[in-house]
Amino acid sequence: MTAAPLLRFEGETLSWDGAAVLEGLNLSLARGERLVLLGRSGSGKSTLLNAIRLKLEAARPAPRLALVPQDPGLVPQLSVFHNVWMGGLDDHSAAYGLRVLLHPPARERARVAPFVERVGLAGLERRRVAALSGGQRQRTALARALMRGGDALIADEPVSAVDPRQSGDLLDALAQRFPTMVLALHDPERALAIGTRIIGIRGGHVTLDRPTRDLTPSELHALYAA
Repeated sequence: MTAAPLLRFEGETLSWDGAAVLEGLNLSLARGERLVLLGRSGSGKSTLLNAIRLKLEAARPAPRLALVPQDPGLVPQLSVFHNVWMGGLDDHSAAYGLRVLLHPPARERARVAPFVERVGLAGLERRRVAALSGGQRQRTALARALMRGGDALIADEPVSAVDPRQSGDLLDALAQRFPTMVLALHDPERALAIGTRIIGIRGGHVTLDRPTRDLTPSELHALYAA
């Protein structure tokens, strides 16, 4: 028996700021898929990601989600450690969260350390996020998602500020941590390497929805043609 999808859109229109962005949307997401959204800037990838997030959050029971938005929402005045630890903030009481903020126990530093190391920030745990480069901030957001873990990850251009030579390794770390992922990317080759299925968006519609194994780079690059 085929398992029920995590979510489904049937002929829906998605809007942003009162204007239709995607029309006639028919889309489902199965457990275990790594779904990659491709399309030009402004095509509606972020709008679709947000709609997917809302549907998953409304599900009962709701899956545990980790998020990596384009604006990662880090707290610049706090350290890398604190920002990464906040990935699991809702697993603790407010009182314990305050304790970790003021005097982090050694066991919490030990819990965070593997995720900081995995994204290449070992040794920077005590550095304030405000003092980091853009790429280091994005790595901090990825470590926060890894710290949180869960059933699914939703990420909007999660490696856009990272050295291309290292972005594949970071995406692999996410794939090892999350059984289901929905990613918006801008690199067709990277999408083919990490995704199991690719959604192409162009002109306000989904124009491509196929398994990665059936696609070629040239077909994906056509999504960006003028």
